[in-house]
Amino acid sequence: MLDASKSDTTLLEVNNIEVIYNHVILVLKGVSLNVPKGGITALLGGNGAGKTTTLKAISNLLKSERGEVTKGSITYRGERVQDGSPADLVRKGVIQVMEGRHCFEHLTVEENLLTGAYTRKDGRAAIQADLEMVYSYFPRLKERRRSQAGYTSGGEQQMVAMGRALMSRPETILLDEPSMGLAPQLVEQIFEIVKSVNENEGVTFLLAEQNTNVALRYAHYGYILESGRIVMDGPAAELRENPDVKEFYLGMSDEGRKSFRDVRSYRRRKRWLA
Repeated sequence: MLDASKSDTTLLEVNNIEVIYNHVILVLKGVSLNVPKGGITALLGGNGAGKTTTLKAISNLLKSERGEVTKGSITYRGERVQDGSPADLVRKGVIQVMEGRHCFEHLTVEENLLTGAYTRKDGRAAIQADLEMVYSYFPRLKERRRSQAGYTSGGEQQMVAMGRALMSRPETILLDEPSMGLAPQLVEQIFEIVKSVNENEGVTFLLAEQNTNVALRYAHYGYILESGRIVMDGPAAELRENPDVKEFYLGMSDEGRKSFRDVRSYRRRKRWLA
């Protein structure tokens, strides 16, 4: 597996950003992270930690929700990008797969996939080749390609959303909560595909995920976000073995599995906030 921590190229750098909604609600408080080229970087934390807000800050989608980056900077390949539009970032090769999948329900699976190639100008043959590439990763989509997306399962819609992103030939994919609402078997399948796309196509991933256990098995590096702050980061293998992460995010401790009643009190005891 690629060791992203050894990559000498940082594609995306988020430096000490603050995000405020409606001019008063402070959501992110000094968040910093780096995403190296060719790796899988995980942004971990519970519901409401600020993961989706971080991704939307990067992809310039905050303005539609009356949010803004008020401090810090976001750069992609060394160029400041936080003042641009979402379309500007797409042209740079950064695509976000939104939480909740957001397929065009009235279009077929294949029509959904082809919308991802809307901005491309390299001809039908190249687009068709990439469509076959997407079907090679998601054979289920080839079986359902004539079906309306709105009548497919949640797992199939997640595949459509990821396949649509691949059709734009991205350099980096921001993947928001890919496991949400999916059965464990499907979650493993989705993450296996992420790993394959990363290794075979060289696509860089920043994924926001509540399922810390599975994310740390597939990511190279991880950041743990809580209440709008990064509270811990490190190589995924090290985070998996960290006693705090085991206890408070994986539900394990030296004494065995912790009950939710025990875990609920972690905010008062957490060593990294001491």
